[in-house]
Amino acid sequence: MSAVSAPATADSADRAELEAAVRSERLTKRFGKQTAVDSIDLLVPTGAVYGFLGPNGSGKTTTIRMLLGLVAATSGRPILLGSPMPEGARTALPRVGALVEGPAFHPYLSGRRNLARLDAADPYADPRTATRRVDAALDRVGLLAAATKRFRAYSLGMRQRLAIAGALLQPRELLVLDEPTNGLDPQGTREVRHLVADLAGDGATVLISSHLLSEVEQICSHVGVMHAGKLLTQGTITEVRNRTAPSVRVVTTDPDPAMMILKRLGIGELDAVPVRGDQHRQTITGLLGEVDPASIIPALADRVTVYGFTVESPSLEDMFVQLTGEGFDVSG
Repeated sequence: MSAVSAPATADSADRAELEAAVRSERLTKRFGKQTAVDSIDLLVPTGAVYGFLGPNGSGKTTTIRMLLGLVAATSGRPILLGSPMPEGARTALPRVGALVEGPAFHPYLSGRRNLARLDAADPYADPRTATRRVDAALDRVGLLAAATKRFRAYSLGMRQRLAIAGALLQPRELLVLDEPTNGLDPQGTREVRHLVADLAGDGATVLISSHLLSEVEQICSHVGVMHAGKLLTQGTITEVRNRTAPSVRVVTTDPDPAMMILKRLGIGELDAVPVRGDQHRQTITGLLGEVDPASIIPALADRVTVYGFTVESPSLEDMFVQLTGEGFDVSG
């Protein structure tokens, strides 16, 4: 059986790489003695909404800048829409819309005029349709009513929306959005979430970097996790979660014997905390590992009183903490 299945697996991997909208081969960037990105093999499938996840300073923006040809890699190779970068920039970049780091526009021009100047600088844009496309982009990000206001009068959130509009002036096969919800209020964040879903529904591949795990969980089909310049894991959301052990939660008035039983069953990293408002009950948590959940209640029932029992699938936060031993911003 193994002799038959191994080639199929290799063929599937090769096919995934050929069909990827974005990929890299041992991509590395060093600044002097500091390694900002350390030999990563990124793989963003065509049609995916890929959450490029990691705390600030983990190497996400540097990776994106190498993908777009804005900085040269120290070693390795980025490949964008099938074209090696930066030499393939003329082929790939007209099909890419990007927001990298903070938006920069002329402060004394209106939002509409800033986008018009940006569009005029695009040699692939049709000037006959510029007005219509500029207004459509402004409308899509909720700025049409503020189109005549000067950029200097825009709030941080409005500036971020204008930068996203700049990436939408032309139909794009790939959208690369670096921290697109930075500075947005909850309503603006929801609007960006819906916008990303609409873009993906129209057939675009979206690579969206973020340090907000809750946002990534809501909008992304795939995820890659960066930490200290390394790509720790990547895949579909389900695949990445399944690489982390689910947890078990038991509420009881007999924590000591319960923890002994759970430990004997093979449940790891056990911890107990009092239930808020009930001094007699405690909640015990631990990693399920390979233990069959159906075996837990019968083992506990002979010795302790159980008031609650749940098995919880790991969140992205759980996964990140297990991989690194650290946490980061999970708010949305």
